[in-house]
Formats: sequence, C-alpha cells, structure tokens
Amino acid sequence: MLRILGVSRSGYRAWLKHVPSDMQERKEAVKVRIQDIYDDSKQNYGAPKIAKELQKNGEVIAERTVGKYMKEMGIKAQWIKPWTVTTKDSDFSNKLHNLLDQRFNPDRPNAVWCSDITYIWTREGFVYLTSIMDLFSRKIIAWTLSKTMEVSSVIDTINKAKARRSTDLPLILHSDRGSQYVSREYKKATEKMQLSYSKKAFPWDNACIESFHSLLKREWINRFKIRDYQQANRLVFEYIEAFYNTKRIHGYCGYMSPNDFESLYEKTKDSRLQLAG
Repeated sequence: MLRILGVSRSGYRAWLKHVPSDMQERKEAVKVRIQDIYDDSKQNYGAPKIAKELQKNGEVIAERTVGKYMKEMGIKAQWIKPWTVTTKDSDFSNKLHNLLDQRFNPDRPNAVWCSDITYIWTREGFVYLTSIMDLFSRKIIAWTLSKTMEVSSVIDTINKAKARRSTDLPLILHSDRGSQYVSREYKKATEKMQLSYSKKAFPWDNACIESFHSLLKREWINRFKIRDYQQANRLVFEYIEAFYNTKRIHGYCGYMSPNDFESLYEKTKDSRLQLAG
C-alpha cells in the first residue's frame, strides 16, 4: 500500500507517532465553534458576525482568521442577490411628503416605523408579505402574509402593530407610494400617526424594510421550493419570530438581536430614571 501511494515506511511511522501541536488543537477547536455558530444562524452568518460571536464568548481571533478557517471548511454566508424595486408609484406626488428623509436612526422605540409589501413565489402562485419595522431596533413588530395585495392586509398589519406597541408619543410611519398606502382605509387606520412617503422613483427612502425583505429571501425563503400559502406562512414565522427578532445579531444593534437591543434600552432607561429620582 505504501509503495502504491508513494509513501516511505519512515514517513508513515512518523505520521503514526505525530502529536498535534497546541496551535493545531486550538485551530480545530475554533473550527468546531465556527461550525456551531454557522449552523445556529441557519447557515447565514459570514466571517464578520461569526468573529463577533466568538469574541463575545472570550475568543481572541480576527475576522480575517475566521474567514480563512471558513474557506478551509468550505462554508460561507448566503450570496446576496442584486436589490431590485418591486413596488409601483401612485399619482399623489404633490400631497405626499417625506418626513423621514432617510433619517434611519431614531433615539427611541416607536418613534419611526416603516412598512412595505413584497412577494413570495409558491407552486400555487404568489403570496404577499406586508411587514412593519421599528427603525430603532430594526425589529419586525408586525407582519401579515396574504394571497392578494388588497389594502385589508396592510390594515391588518397596522392593527397588529398598534396592539403590540405604544403609540402614545409622536410616531412617523413611512412607506412607499403604493395604492394601499394612500387609500382612505389606510389613512383612517393611521389617523394618529404622521404619515411619511418615499420620494417618487426613489425607493432608497424605504431602504431598511426593503433590505429586510431581501434578507428574508436570501437567508431563508430562497432555499425552499414552497408548495403553498401554508408552507410559506410557516417559513416566514420561523424566520421572523424564531430567528430574526430573537437571535440574529445585527451590526446596527451593536451585534445584538433586535429583542436584546430593545431590552438593553429599557434597562438603561430605567437606570436613568432611578438616578434622576
């Protein structure tokens, strides 16, 4: 066997007696932890996020080193598809004002919400996801999956958000200029909110929620050949409620999940109030 493989007897015996160095053992241990973090992220995290997770747990390691190990392991983050516009503009250009004006960093929860509709393909036809994001934490505070793009789906999502969150303080709700968001029913459901709209033919004003929908598809939805509405609804629930809001770390949130970021805000707010008292 050694002759066929071109290996010397002395080389083979040396290999049998070889003891891994401390550096090799540490590298293999780190690779195991990288694999665990990668799998726990539903195979979505790349080197930057995995490095942050390792560092939070006390591992001294550079992002570049994590990337090198991931390459050796044959794993990588999901590929990002080019971003495209999927919404249409309405004809109310002179009456719809952009209050947000790309100020995506509010200083408290329930100061700015943004909403959008995206499509998800199934074998039985398209279904449509309406989402509302709180820009403070990038948390999805309400969502509805429907078989049509009727305004009722948007209203249902608005009502869910109002039931779950406080709207006592001034609140801006930003969207594009789609027909659902300029309808009489929408304005009635949001009468206590300040409505903001993206400028015509300028979807970057709603970039945060558009980015979330792209993320949902890239990291999760596009992996499946979805049969029907029921399966699509289950997949959306699994991603938003069991991963994105609760576990997925976000660079904007200081590499915390949206839920953890909001919890930290509440704790620091309570501390400030106690000091002021």
